[in-house]
Order: sequence, then C-alpha cells, then structure tokens
Amino acid sequence: MKLRTLQAELLDSLPPSHPDAQHNRRDLRLTNHLMGNHRWMVQTLCNVLQPGDRVLELGAGTGELCRPLHANGTNVDGLDVWPRPHDWPSKYIWHQADLRFFADWELYPVVIGNLIFHQFSNTDLASLGDHLKSNTRIIIACEPERRKVSQFLYRILGPIFRANHVSLHDAHVSIAAGFQNNELPRLLGLDPSGWDCRCSCTLMGAYRMIARRRS
Repeated sequence: MKLRTLQAELLDSLPPSHPDAQHNRRDLRLTNHLMGNHRWMVQTLCNVLQPGDRVLELGAGTGELCRPLHANGTNVDGLDVWPRPHDWPSKYIWHQADLRFFADWELYPVVIGNLIFHQFSNTDLASLGDHLKSNTRIIIACEPERRKVSQFLYRILGPIFRANHVSLHDAHVSIAAGFQNNELPRLLGLDPSGWDCRCSCTLMGAYRMIARRRS
C-alpha cells in the first residue's frame, strides 16, 4: 500500500456507552493482547523514564494501558475526547480534550500513544509534531503497519473472534491510515539531526516508534 488514506472510523460517531462502542473496546483489548502492544509499551516506557518524568498518554480511551503503569508507580496522565473513566485514580490528571487543541504540552517530557497517531491527517501530524518538538524528550508510539495482508487477515479472522461491524470497518481503515518505514517521525517533523528515531514492524502488523531528543 503506497499512500496513507484517511477515512472516518465508525467508533468516532458513537457515544462511549453505546453497545457497539463497548463491543469495539472488547475487540481492541483482544487485538492489543494478540499484538503485544501494551506489553511492549509498558516495557519500553519503563526503560527510558527518568526520575520525576510526567507521562501523557494520547487517546487514553478507557485507561487500560495506564493501569499497569499506575500500578508500578509511573506518573502518567490521560488525554482523550472521551470522559474520564470511572476507575481513573484521582491522583492522576485526565484531560478531556481533542489533542489538536491541547495546550499543556510543556508539562510532559514523555508522550506515548497506542493506535492513535494514524487517526490524524499529515497536516495534523505536522502540527502535533511542532508541539512535541518544543516540549517533549521522548515519544513512543504503537500503530498499525500499512499493509494489505493485515486487512485481509482481519477480514477473515475478525468474525472468528466475534468482532462486530464497527471493529471490522475500523480495522480496515486504520490499517490504510497506518505507517511504513520512517513515515511517522518524518510526518511529525522529527529531524534526524535533533532526534534519534527507531522504527520497527512486527509479524503481527504493529508499527512501533521510539523517538528520543538528542542531547
């Protein structure tokens, strides 16, 4: 697949309490588990944190990625257009906002995102990159790799795992909006002279980026 293509995801049109949205969250939990996304993110983050770092998760959703981080004492806040999860610990901040209009980037030297960057256009990614370049030391992302075989496999395997119509649709468009090679750091405007960016892909179709500001 040569170029990123963006199409609206059905989940974005549903309130969090809608049964189809809740089923989609179940499907995402299974997808993240099978792809090892959360395990990789937690391990990677714990290896790069410095004492006193505050972490911001973009698109924190229902807070599932943050739970193991909170359990080990990581100071991680959440940002999402969805309301604060009912079990979100009171000691951590929940920013209910669109990240395109978020204003408190200077609070966070570390920013992480799981299956969120692909939802934005190249123009929005460039704008987000401007904020991150000014305030952030480390960016960690786990996204879909853009490849047709992943679309085919999810179309075949999704119904076996009882994925609903929202998940089947959104998986297809998410993969089409995913990344290849060094695409994500380039779209964020992370200049190699100022950033050490490591991108890799897994057999399960995950695209992973670790970006560190050079000293």
